[in-house]
Amino acid sequence: MLLKILLLAAVQGAAELLPVSSSAHVIIAEKLMGLNPTSPSMTLLLVMLHTGTMFAVIIYFWKSWKRSFFSSRERFVEAAKYIIIATFFTGVVGLALKYFIEKYMLRSIPHAQIELIFGNMTLISVSLAAVGVMIIIAGLAKKKPWKIKNLNMRESSIIGAVQGLCLPFRGFSRSGATISAGLLLNMAKDKSEEFSFALAVVLTPPVVAREVWRLWKAREMTSQAGINFTMFYPSLLGMVFSFISGLLALAWLSNWLEKGKWQVFGFYCIFASAVVFTLHRMGY
Repeated sequence: MLLKILLLAAVQGAAELLPVSSSAHVIIAEKLMGLNPTSPSMTLLLVMLHTGTMFAVIIYFWKSWKRSFFSSRERFVEAAKYIIIATFFTGVVGLALKYFIEKYMLRSIPHAQIELIFGNMTLISVSLAAVGVMIIIAGLAKKKPWKIKNLNMRESSIIGAVQGLCLPFRGFSRSGATISAGLLLNMAKDKSEEFSFALAVVLTPPVVAREVWRLWKAREMTSQAGINFTMFYPSLLGMVFSFISGLLALAWLSNWLEKGKWQVFGFYCIFASAVVFTLHRMGY
């Protein structure tokens, strides 16, 4: 199991901060390893891997965030306002989708939770293709000169709503969709990237809390009440390794953004979509 955790951490860290949907890559890796990606322990592992890359984001972007968000009290208040607005719209859209999926799409399953769709290979394939098209459109649209545009309420609302659309669908890359949305709204490349990952830092803690709660409830139902370190050891170990590989991936992402190769990630997502569909037809 230790080797599997290390492999998943490497996949997560390498893919999380690239716009190719780390969740889809980890879930496919889990299926190929014979693991159940919808189980509470595996969904907790996934979000703890996200936590590792969240710390990588904080370290990597700290200097630019200090300039953009913390250079003055006015800058901080303005940035916080737009992050709060975006997160609010993420919550509204994400919770609405969660309610619709659980109450209507999964209505035949008693006490259904949205995590049940995380391992759906068809849905992952479609999601990868959809975000791939979005990334390609954003990348090709930016062949024209960049317009340096400051973030405002309209843009933060749209980016937040786009992030909410990503939450239920493994394969619909959060960073790919939100950065592409920023590019299509004529935000500068570096500002789109900074804002997207700032939103990820805000979003990660409540997602981790939800998965800890799910695991705790699952243990209660199997008469294994209580929380102990052994529950978290695999996830904490994976978090450390995803942090290391996440730092490396961030440097690559920023480099490709600056070189104007954003659309290449979109073509990769479409290729990955075809691979996932093929694996599904093979019985995975």
